[in-house]
Amino acid sequence: MEFSISKMKELIKNEGGKRVSEGSAEELREVLEMFAGDVAEEAIAIAREDDRKTVRAEDIKEALK
Repeated sequence: MEFSISKMKELIKNEGGKRVSEGSAEELREVLEMFAGDVAEEAIAIAREDDRKTVRAEDIKEALK
């Protein structure tokens, strides 16, 4: 999955950034993709431990702890 550069720029601007470089938006995208992947992997493991195939919202929340 990929987050768009334009959405990353929008996110930074919404947090108060007046000007946003392409490089900063790309870096944020990479970090968020890595973080999201790690959370998803942990949530999948939690669902499997409970003998489920479906990853639920509570699995994501648990993975963030």
